Amino acid sequence: MSGVMKRMGMIFRAKANKALDRAEDPRETLDYSYQKQLELLQKVRRGVADVATSRKRLELQLNQLQGQSAKLEDQGRKALALGREDLAREALARRASLQQQVSDLEVQHQTLQGEEEKLTLASQRLQAKVDAFRTKKETIKATYTAAQAQTRIAESFSGISEEMSDVGLAIQRAEDKTAQLQARAGAIDELLASGALDDRSGLGSKDDIQAELDRLSGGTDVELELQRMKAELAGGPSAPAIEGGAPGTGQPSQTQHRFDKQ
Repeated sequence: MSGVMKRMGMIFRAKANKALDRAEDPRETLDYSYQKQLELLQKVRRGVADVATSRKRLELQLNQLQGQSAKLEDQGRKALALGREDLAREALARRASLQQQVSDLEVQHQTLQGEEEKLTLASQRLQAKVDAFRTKKETIKATYTAAQAQTRIAESFSGISEEMSDVGLAIQRAEDKTAQLQARAGAIDELLASGALDDRSGLGSKDDIQAELDRLSGGTDVELELQRMKAELAGGPSAPAIEGGAPGTGQPSQTQHRFDKQ
């Protein structure tokens, strides 16, 4: 059972892969990949901007703390000058606390500055990669489009494209039907001429008298040809003409005799 399921799964994946391959357009895939790279580049740029913002905020805090530290130092000097050693000691103590905060902020500032430099370098490299990919993408798309057009033209000339195949089949069917109709018309004409079919339109029909005349004319021709051949074999004169009957006899011709019987 597991073997059957594996086989069914393989067949399904094969058919799905073939269907996807037919549906896939390399140009659309390239555009999608380029769009994803642009989104990644945008994220890196936002990261650089965020780090730069944090660094700038630390710099503002450092400047503020350094200003307060300088102010406390000046106050301590003035208090010591006035003989207020206690106030001078308090000012110096506060200044020392601020200096510790300044030191911590400076470490954070250096860290952020290093991260900003790394992200900036990564952004520049990614920008160069995206630009190169865009150029290559457009080149591949143009080449693919040209190859696709050439293939369609070649298929049209060779008649293997779907559109041209349909046209060719339509032409073939039309020619076959035309040939069939021509053959049918010729067969009907032959049957009408031989008498196997009746001409019900009356256009080609003959009356009885005309039919008999045609039959007698055909029979007379045969008789005359037979008499001529006998005369040639006997060495005598040729057969007399049918219109005047036998010469010197005054008898009507066989054709006339047959017609009178009719």
